[in-house]
Amino acid sequence: MKQMTHAGGVRNGIGAFVVRSAVAEWGVLFGTVKDRVVRKRFAAVPLAAGATLLILLFSVLQHLPGGEHFVSRVGVVRAGLPLDLSLLRTPLSLYVPALDLPVWGALAQVFLVFGIAEIVLGRRLTLLVAYACTLAGTLFARIGVMIGPEHLFGFPRWVAHVRDTGPSAAVVALAVVVAFRCRAWWTGAAVALAMVVEAVLLPNLAGLEHVVALLTAALIAASVEVFGDFWPRVLAGVGAAASIAAEAGRRTRATALTP
Repeated sequence: MKQMTHAGGVRNGIGAFVVRSAVAEWGVLFGTVKDRVVRKRFAAVPLAAGATLLILLFSVLQHLPGGEHFVSRVGVVRAGLPLDLSLLRTPLSLYVPALDLPVWGALAQVFLVFGIAEIVLGRRLTLLVAYACTLAGTLFARIGVMIGPEHLFGFPRWVAHVRDTGPSAAVVALAVVVAFRCRAWWTGAAVALAMVVEAVLLPNLAGLEHVVALLTAALIAASVEVFGDFWPRVLAGVGAAASIAAEAGRRTRATALTP
């Protein structure tokens, strides 16, 4: 009887430890997400829903006759493109899935990670992290091609023609920032370790871009921790200034046309 009781006690002890660890790691995150989803349901994640629909739309379009050419012209980035054209296409390139990977994986990742980030971080910061880290990866690819394969982080010239699209870098970055915000340290460390292992075992452009996105996300998370909501307020201020300037321009034109 003592052995059975002792065995049961060991099992209970391990189970309690697992539960306590899970609550410590994901309790804040789960509580925040559950509260918002219960109150608002899908209205809680319009950004995630929109991003998922955009990926589905581009996936369908690029498999239609002539669709791949259209998608390439509006949302495909390559390191060999002129910088201004790459910058114009980068916002949409985030939603263009890879041709050789199942789109359902991208849809599930984006809806889940973008949705959690939208609830935990807010829409402005979610967009800032997603685009900043995607852009960091794109610029890294350009610099790598520019410096050439003789350098540690250089790439051969043919990489300039590789299609560089998809939401994976943004997903990695958002997962890290959310983990940082919710103090889910083991989760954040697991994501970081997985990206480093990927880059070591599969030393390709995507793997290295994920590491760059990871580092950029860590810097953003640290700056948000230090400066609070400084960057979202900066973005809001830029938007407000642009609106005021546009309104002033309209009034000036209206006054000039008034006899």
